[in-house]
Amino acid sequence: MGHLNLIATATFGLESLVAEELRKLGCTDTAVDQGKVSFSGDERDICRANLWLRTAARVKVKVGEFQATTFEELFEKTKALPWADYLPKNAQFPVEGRSVKSTLFSVSDCQAIVKKAVVESLKKKHRLQWFPEDGPLMKIEVALLKDTATLTIDTSGAGLHQRGYREIAMGAPLKETLAAALVILARWYPDIALIDPFCGSGTIPIEAALMGHNMAPGLNRSFAAEEWPWINPKLWAEVRQEARDLVRPEKPDYLIGTDIDDSALKVARRNAELAGVADSIHFQRQEVKDLTTSKKYGKLITNPPYGERLGEDAQIQQLYRELAQVKKDLDTWSFYILTAYPHLEKVFGQRATKRRKLYNGGIECQYYQYYGPRPPKRRA
Repeated sequence: MGHLNLIATATFGLESLVAEELRKLGCTDTAVDQGKVSFSGDERDICRANLWLRTAARVKVKVGEFQATTFEELFEKTKALPWADYLPKNAQFPVEGRSVKSTLFSVSDCQAIVKKAVVESLKKKHRLQWFPEDGPLMKIEVALLKDTATLTIDTSGAGLHQRGYREIAMGAPLKETLAAALVILARWYPDIALIDPFCGSGTIPIEAALMGHNMAPGLNRSFAAEEWPWINPKLWAEVRQEARDLVRPEKPDYLIGTDIDDSALKVARRNAELAGVADSIHFQRQEVKDLTTSKKYGKLITNPPYGERLGEDAQIQQLYRELAQVKKDLDTWSFYILTAYPHLEKVFGQRATKRRKLYNGGIECQYYQYYGPRPPKRRA
């Protein structure tokens, strides 16, 4: 296939992280837009992006982009795209859609028109009148934004947050992609102590452990494009073996996850086993007010409850007062807290060093970052 126009989609606020990940993978001509990062690549880049991106939602092939303000225009311009270059005769190609600030606002009508246009395009190329759709899944999306239609094919299948290690999730789980973003934004490295005092099913420490071992997050799952005829299965095998060869056996220095829910901790331990990092994380039952550590410096990274999960405002206020006291006790640690609780800075008695707007399952949150003092440089 050769040169391809690709898109890595992302939750709002994480686009710059996805772009940086792509650059580290060797994809240098990236363009950041709201909710996505465009880049160029080939079949190997599809494989590597799916396997390695920690903060992206999906990887898609862009087939075409054009202006469309009428259904006839959408049909004719979609039909003119080279669909037969991508879709084999037996491909399953359901069409999904979305429309934002566009003249063509009926998503169901747009989906039906794109489906019909793709079929007509394939008829002309393959000289067939009927397509069985019993082959590889190649889901098409028509995305309309301000009358610009972007047509893509999804290479990922299940969203990239589904790493394959979370069989069971506790209430209001943090997506793996967002958990990874919190760790990256905190500039954590394997030789730095990390504690999550509200670990729930363990997502933050597990994502940190995967980074610490340099384990590709998609190593233990499959992707839709693995079944595509124009991507050689040997390429997927090569990229997976490359990822296995890059795994670091050394354990991160100090990874702790605590919670007051025994059932959550049981799930966290199981998830860590499935992720292959159980020996790198210590999970224990502990209330936040009892949190202590022998480590002089470190990073506390957490997503505490903020109303939707506890209900009682008095409980929430008490919980954040306890967290504020922990911050006073661990005054040389850096604190990174993702929450929709609006009074955190007031309870802490100081403004955060830095704040960043992020979305957790559609809930607007702030990522409060309190920087502690730099630890002394180690002797060589």
